[in-house]
Amino acid sequence: MLRHLGPLFLPSEHPQLLVGLERPDDAAVYALDDERALVQTLDFFAPLVDDPYQFGAIAAANAMSDVYAMGGRVLFALNIAAFPDDLPADVIADVLRGGADKVREAGAVVAGGHTIIDVEPKFGLAVTGEVRRDQIRTTGGAQPGDTIILTKEIGTGVLIGANQQGAVSDGHWDAVVSQMMALNRDAAEAAAEADLSLGVHAMADVTGFGLAGHLHEMAELSDASIEIDLGAAPALGGLSEAVAAGFGSGGQGRNREFYGARLSVIGERSLSAFEEALLYDPQTSGGLLIAAGIVEAPHLIHQLRERGVIASPVARVVDVVAGGQLSVRLPEEPRV
Repeated sequence: MLRHLGPLFLPSEHPQLLVGLERPDDAAVYALDDERALVQTLDFFAPLVDDPYQFGAIAAANAMSDVYAMGGRVLFALNIAAFPDDLPADVIADVLRGGADKVREAGAVVAGGHTIIDVEPKFGLAVTGEVRRDQIRTTGGAQPGDTIILTKEIGTGVLIGANQQGAVSDGHWDAVVSQMMALNRDAAEAAAEADLSLGVHAMADVTGFGLAGHLHEMAELSDASIEIDLGAAPALGGLSEAVAAGFGSGGQGRNREFYGARLSVIGERSLSAFEEALLYDPQTSGGLLIAAGIVEAPHLIHQLRERGVIASPVARVVDVVAGGQLSVRLPEEPRV
C-alpha cells in the first residue's frame, strides 16, 4: 500500500534518511550528523486489558520497543489518544498516567500529544529516540553463524483472548501483564555494549507478525537462511492449557496462512497446535530478536540473564541465500 509513496521520496534526494520507506523496519532513522541519528516511531491500539493504568503502560512499552529494536534510547514521547466523550475523566487520567510512568522509567519525558473523540478507546505514543550511527541495528544484517536470541516469552495473543473468557489463572495473567509492561531497554543496552557492538548484526522486536513473521523478515532483509529451533522457543505459563482448550486469535490464523506457506518444516511430523501458537501467535510488547555472532552470543546471553532478561537462543543463521529462507526444526516429541 505504500509503494506509490516511494517515487515521491527518492533516497538520492533524502540522504539523511537512513531507514525509511525503501525497506521495512521497526522505526525510521534520520541522520543528525556524522555520529548521531534520530529514531522515530509511533504505535497505538485499543485496550487489551481491563485496567486502564495497565493499558496505558502496555501501550507505551510497546511503542517505545521499536526505538530499542533499532539500538537507540528514548528521548521523548507524544501521547496519541482517542476516548469516548462519556468515559470518566479518572479512567482517562489512569491511562495517561500508565503511559507516563513507563516513559519516565525509560529515562524520557512526555512532551504533549493529541486526543480525539472516538467510540472505542485507543492509546499509544509517537516516540523520538537517538542512536549512535555505528550502533544502528536494523532487521537486516544477520550473518551466517549468528545465534538469534529472543528476550521475552511467547503467548500474549492467545492468553489475552483466553483471559477475556475467564480461562486464565490469576497467577498466569499477572505474568502476562508484567511481561507486556516490561521495557526492552535492558536488552537493548546489553546489545549495545562496546565490546558487543560489532558482534550484534541485526535486531527486531516480536509483535503482530509473531515469531515466524519477524524471523521471516530478518531472513528476507538479510539474504539469509534462518533455522528456528522450536524446542527452544520460550512460552508463557498458561499458554499450553489455553491452546488445549481451543483458544487462539484472528492474528494467529492470518500469520499461519501467510508465513506458513513461506517456511519449511524439518522433521517427520506436522506441527502441534501448541507449536503453531509458538510460531504464529501475534505478540503485544514482545521481546527483541538479537542476531549475535558465534563468539559474542554466549557472552550476550550471560549479560542479558545477569540483567534479569530472558535470553533464549531460538534460531541460527545457516547460510547466505538471496531473498532469504526460513525453516523450523521440530523437537523429536511434539510440544503440547
